[in-house]
Amino acid sequence: MRFKTHTLGCKVNQYETQAMEEILSAQGYTRAGDEEAADIYIINTCTVTALADSKSRQYIQRSHRENPEALVVAVGCYVQVKPEEVAALPGVDVLIGTKDRHRLVELIEKAKTEGVQNIVENIQNYKQFDGLDIEEANEHTRAYIKIQDGCDRYCSYCKIPYARGPVRSRTLEDIIHEAKRLGQRGYKELVLTGIHVASYGRDLGKDLKDVILEVAKIPEIKRIRTSSMDPMWIHRERLQEISQSGKLCDHFHLSLQSGSNTVLKNMRRPYTREQFLEKVHILRETFPNVGLTTDLIAGFPGERQEDFEDSLKIIGEAGFARVHVFPYSDREGTAAEKMKNKIPKKIKQERAKKLREESARIQQREEEKMLGKTLDVLIEESFLEEKVSYGYTTNYFRVKVLQKKMLENQIRRVKIKSIEGSILVGKEEE
Repeated sequence: MRFKTHTLGCKVNQYETQAMEEILSAQGYTRAGDEEAADIYIINTCTVTALADSKSRQYIQRSHRENPEALVVAVGCYVQVKPEEVAALPGVDVLIGTKDRHRLVELIEKAKTEGVQNIVENIQNYKQFDGLDIEEANEHTRAYIKIQDGCDRYCSYCKIPYARGPVRSRTLEDIIHEAKRLGQRGYKELVLTGIHVASYGRDLGKDLKDVILEVAKIPEIKRIRTSSMDPMWIHRERLQEISQSGKLCDHFHLSLQSGSNTVLKNMRRPYTREQFLEKVHILRETFPNVGLTTDLIAGFPGERQEDFEDSLKIIGEAGFARVHVFPYSDREGTAAEKMKNKIPKKIKQERAKKLREESARIQQREEEKMLGKTLDVLIEESFLEEKVSYGYTTNYFRVKVLQKKMLENQIRRVKIKSIEGSILVGKEEE
C-alpha cells in the first residue's frame, strides 16, 4: 500500500513524521509519488495557533477528497486536544494523539477490518518517553534528534502543555546511540530538539549540558544546535564548559514573546525584560559572533502602546538576526482566553507589521556585522553550472559561496564579501 504524509508545525513534529515514515517503510508500505493518490494519508497536526487548527482540518479533509477510499490517519497535537472535532471530520479512520505512534501499523491494519480506531486518551499523567528514532533525515547535511517531550510551564496563552503532557526525557544512552548512527551515515550537524529542551533531564537527574558534551565526543559530528531555548537555562559557567568542545553552534533561538515586563508577567513567562537582556549579554560574551533569533506575540490581551513599544525596542537592544512575529490568537482553555481588554484585530495587525519592519532593519544590521569576516559554512546545495553553493554558518546565516567546485556536506572557510537580499555572499579562503 502507498502512503503520503503531511506535517504541520514544529521540528519535533517533522522528526516524528520521519519516524512514522520509517515504521511504514520497514513493514513494506511504499511512499506515493507527488502526483499519485495514496492508499493511506497521515496528517501530523499542530495546535499552536487557531490557524494551525484550521490548517490541520483542511489537510485532513483534502486527503479524504483526494481519495475517498483511502485510510486517513490523524495524529499529533490538534488530535490530542480536540479528538471529538477530528472524529467528526468525514473520512478519518485512525486517531492518534501525542503518544503511541509506534502502534501506527497495528492501527491501520485494524481500521481495514474493524472500522475507526481512536486511541487518544488523557496525557497529563503520562510519564514515559515514547521511543521513536530515525535512521535517515530528510535533509542531506543536518539531522534532528528528539531528546525530550512535554512542557510544564503553562504560559497563559499556550495549549502545548495540554497537548504534550508533562516533561519526559529520553535516556542519554539512547540519544548517543542514535547520534552515533546518524554521524556514521554522514550527517555533520545534529539539532537537539524537543518541546521544551531546557527541561531535558529533570526527570532523570541529568541536564541538557550532559547531552551536548556527550554528543560532542562523536568524531563524525562537527556541529550541535539546539531548538528553541528557554532563556533561563543560559548561565555563564554552563556555556563556558560547553563551548570548550568547539562543537556547539553560536546560534540560539531564545523564546521571548514580549519586551514588556507587564505583558511577560501576564503571559506567565519566567523572566523579566532585564533578565532576558542579561542572558543575551552572557551569550555575546561567550560567543562573539552569536546569532540570536526569537518569537514575539503582537497584541496580547491588555497590551498597551508602551508595552508594544518595549517589544519594538528590545529587537534592537538584543540584536536579533530574525524575529518570528505572531498576532495573538485565543486558544481555548488557556488563561489568556479569559482575559479582558482584548486588542482589536486591526491594531494587532498594525503592531505585527511594525515589529516585522523593525526586525528586517535589525536583521540587516546584524548581517552587515558579518562583512569581512571569515566563517565556517556547511555546504547544503551545490550548483556547478552556476558555480555557486549555498550553506549555513554556525551562527545560522545563509551564505552564497562563489566557487567553481564545491561538494555538499563539506565545511569550508568562507570570507564574507557582500550581501544579496538576506543572503551573505563570500568566497572560500585560499
